[in-house]
Amino acid sequence: MNQLERQWDISVGRPFDNATAAYVAEATTRAGQPTVLKVLVPLSDRKARHEITALRLADGRGCVSLIRADVELSALLLERLGPPLFELGLPIVRRHDILSDTAAKLWRPAPGCGLPTGADRARQLAAFATLTWEDLNHPCSEQAVDHALSCARRRAAAHDDEQAVLVHGDVHQLNALQAGHEFKLVDPDGLLAEPECDLGTIMRGDPVELLQGDPRERSWRLAQRTGLNAKAIWEWGVIERVVSGLHCTKIDLQPLGRQTLIAADAVAGQEMP
Repeated sequence: MNQLERQWDISVGRPFDNATAAYVAEATTRAGQPTVLKVLVPLSDRKARHEITALRLADGRGCVSLIRADVELSALLLERLGPPLFELGLPIVRRHDILSDTAAKLWRPAPGCGLPTGADRARQLAAFATLTWEDLNHPCSEQAVDHALSCARRRAAAHDDEQAVLVHGDVHQLNALQAGHEFKLVDPDGLLAEPECDLGTIMRGDPVELLQGDPRERSWRLAQRTGLNAKAIWEWGVIERVVSGLHCTKIDLQPLGRQTLIAADAVAGQEMP
């Protein structure tokens, strides 16, 4: 931290308690500007490069503003935002509106920026689902996994470099922080993909509520809100739900892991008309 304090002329304060994959702490510039210091742990120049690229392309629209960055140190200095959407206790429909509207501010063409593609993402998630399902001794049905793999193949095949846009890659209520009268996203994965990819994360969330009616209704509503394709949103949701449920089970994040896999089993094989 001392090196970064000297390099960026900042004073680092207390760390945030809810950070998981990074060291995140309050920081203040010499001019008194409140900021946030983020250092990826373990150090990963590739992940840092993708996040820095995404934030530079976003330029504060839909995502937190990037003030300084050092790829070699996997370090970022960011604007300081308010509380996450998770803490505000808003109704589920309102939360989904905020998440989809905020993500949409980020979507823009960014050819040649060097970020992974939606096809890369679909194949990566499929590989994780296949291996982790076996490693965990089949915590959900084979039909749910097969459904996710089929959806992943279709989304990979549908990728079009000319139509792809910058997307966040992990749009959920812990990653959406209040910024005055709006919200901004933090921790972007950084991808060039169809925008429906971002709404797949909203589809995977709130798994108990998803089953309190026709699960496909959420896809239709998000499609109507954003003008996007409901089938693509649904398929990204199927993939994300299985992968998230397996990941939460692997790290023993319960009951979320069980709830998410129950939802994955419940919608296994369901397709959009």
